Amino acid sequence: MSEHKVFSRSHSIEIHAPAGDILNYVSNPNSWPEWLAASHHIESPDRPLGVGDVFHELWHTRHGEARLDWSVTEREHPNLWTGVTHTDFTGPIHVTYKVEVLDEERCLYTRVMFNPARPKLPSSDAIVRMDEEAVIALANIKKNVESKGTS
Repeated sequence: MSEHKVFSRSHSIEIHAPAGDILNYVSNPNSWPEWLAASHHIESPDRPLGVGDVFHELWHTRHGEARLDWSVTEREHPNLWTGVTHTDFTGPIHVTYKVEVLDEERCLYTRVMFNPARPKLPSSDAIVRMDEEAVIALANIKKNVESKGTS
């Protein structure tokens, strides 16, 4: 029996928008292809999702395409959302979006990706790619939310 590995990455960005606008944007999976390059097809209601909602995503990987079947396990509006999926190559994946109010105009948005039982740890090159992709995704979220204004 192989031993599983725990892996986590966290990335944050300051966004000038209300917390609810940020969480509503990122917790609507239909927005994901707008800011996340690997996400290219979503099957989901076009709204922010709550606990118990499920959706499907097609994801580009270095080895082809993966279908991810997600379920929402947490939503505490306007500060927290968690979705969970599973792949053969990473095991379970928990993605949590956190929004912390800094002041009347700014929030800190944090995306946490957690693999509690990964078959093997990613290579250092893969981690660099994850971090580079996260910087781009966060900049896209910031731009998109700030340009939309209050919803």
